[in-house]
Amino acid sequence: MKLFSAFAALALSATLAHAQPAHGLSVFGDLKYPPDFTHFDYVNPDAPKGGKMSLIGIVAIDTFDSFNGYILKGDAVQGYELMFDSLMARAMDEPDAVYGLVAKTADLSPDHTTLTFTLRPEARFADGTALTSADVCDSFRLLSTLGHERIRLTIREVKSCDAPDPETVRYSLAANAPRDLPVTVAQLPIFSKAYYATHDFSKQTLDPPLGSGPYQIKSFRPGEYATYGRRADYWAKDLPVNRGRFNFDELRYDYFRDRTAAFEALKSGVIDLREEYTSRDWATAYDFPAVKDGRVIREELPDETPSGAQGFFFNLRRPQFQDIRVRQAFNLAFDFEWENANLFYNSYTRTASFFEESDLKAEGLPSPEELKLLEPMKAELRPEVFGPAIMPPVSDGSGQDRKLLRQAAKLLGDAGWTADGGLLKNAQGQTLDAEFLIDAPVYERLLGPYIKNLRLIGVNATLRTVDEAQYQRRHDQFDYDIISSRFSMGNTPGSELRIYFGSASAKSPGSYNMSGVASPAIDALIEDAVTAPTRDALNTAGRALDRVLRAEQFWVPNWYKPTIWVAHWDVFSRPAVKPKYDRGITDTW
Repeated sequence: MKLFSAFAALALSATLAHAQPAHGLSVFGDLKYPPDFTHFDYVNPDAPKGGKMSLIGIVAIDTFDSFNGYILKGDAVQGYELMFDSLMARAMDEPDAVYGLVAKTADLSPDHTTLTFTLRPEARFADGTALTSADVCDSFRLLSTLGHERIRLTIREVKSCDAPDPETVRYSLAANAPRDLPVTVAQLPIFSKAYYATHDFSKQTLDPPLGSGPYQIKSFRPGEYATYGRRADYWAKDLPVNRGRFNFDELRYDYFRDRTAAFEALKSGVIDLREEYTSRDWATAYDFPAVKDGRVIREELPDETPSGAQGFFFNLRRPQFQDIRVRQAFNLAFDFEWENANLFYNSYTRTASFFEESDLKAEGLPSPEELKLLEPMKAELRPEVFGPAIMPPVSDGSGQDRKLLRQAAKLLGDAGWTADGGLLKNAQGQTLDAEFLIDAPVYERLLGPYIKNLRLIGVNATLRTVDEAQYQRRHDQFDYDIISSRFSMGNTPGSELRIYFGSASAKSPGSYNMSGVASPAIDALIEDAVTAPTRDALNTAGRALDRVLRAEQFWVPNWYKPTIWVAHWDVFSRPAVKPKYDRGITDTW
């Protein structure tokens, strides 16, 4: 492991290095667009500006009480990132490349420890004041000291940010910094130093902030809607990274307390576009007149991004889930085949990997390259790691597969849980409690059959539905037994692996390490992935990591689909090409 990491660090020193300042960055140095490119291929550079779009938003949050989405406190409004520019902007048809926005160029030193950006002198905030290197470095200070834990974890290997002159920003990076850190730094939001000298960045607020991005808050009503107005004086509107983008004069995000109201809002034309997440509704509910006569269009957009990991995550901070046999039993009790046929209209495929639909997914037996990473820590790993990658059980589709339930009951008995009055108890007389925490009644029909099966084998399984705000608080404080969640990583995962699976994040409030996974072996494999010098090395480290994570069985994997379900009124035009790694809706339509 140490030999591999040392090799990775040495090779990495040349990965992003440039003989001269470059117009873009990518994790492994490859760039699709040349220095003189005029626009991204997936936009219409002559797209008309105007009009409006009202929508719910892809994360389907049902309230907001803050315009600051970069701290832990509060429920952030959707679209807040539209108000802030960054040094560079993502090309959504490449795995991880970024190109100059506020920065004209970027230069990474050969030893990978100094990252220098040259800024555009014309960059401005919305009030007309100049955006300088002092603002960039103060933004880094705010994010690294007061920002959300998941942000602070991704930039912790940045040692300093210096501003030798108004148009130069120099970041000092740790010697063994993650491979993707330069690209991460290039995408950090930029705040006004003068503004936050008189405003507390650490507090949630509904005061519209001073930004530098293409939109600013136009009107809002807390918990109901927020409207962003396109800035006609936006300084960067004609740059190559922005040409053909941000075409709507207004973007309005509406909030609804339940899905029925949100669906009715689409039917009545209150909102223009809705992304559908419920297979039953997609299969049966879109039969209203506007769909039949073509005024509302149903589309299945291709989703070429890694599907990520959705599942029921055990909170390993709770004692009842420490024994892997308990977790294995819970996996056996979940009948995906029945749910897919009877509840999901066979719309989904079962998730098996934390890197589903990506090259990092482990399959079959470990390759020789994977074994080179796994063998040195064999004593710390479960034997199953060295066999075929763990797959979820396949039921007979009856809803109560007796064979699997008998296996589950035996595992619980072997783990020391014995039947007493219909419920399992341990030697201390405690019942095997498992409360599922959800934030919407729609999940009740999905979890009901699963909870019934768990109760059949003696588990005291219950369901707790709370509102969005309470759900978020309990999530951030790890106050749950089992939580349903989904997270996805990019095409080139790096520092986010620490957030989802690293020991440091297991006890950090607000982190996405839902299960509280904390393992030196997992940490070592994460570092192998984070410092991988080539994409092939990344794929190898990712597959090895995937094997170890799946062998721990700290989740009950759910399902995924390779398309995005969208319904919208027929009032929009869009480019002929969809960005490969993004919906492109608010960005390019």
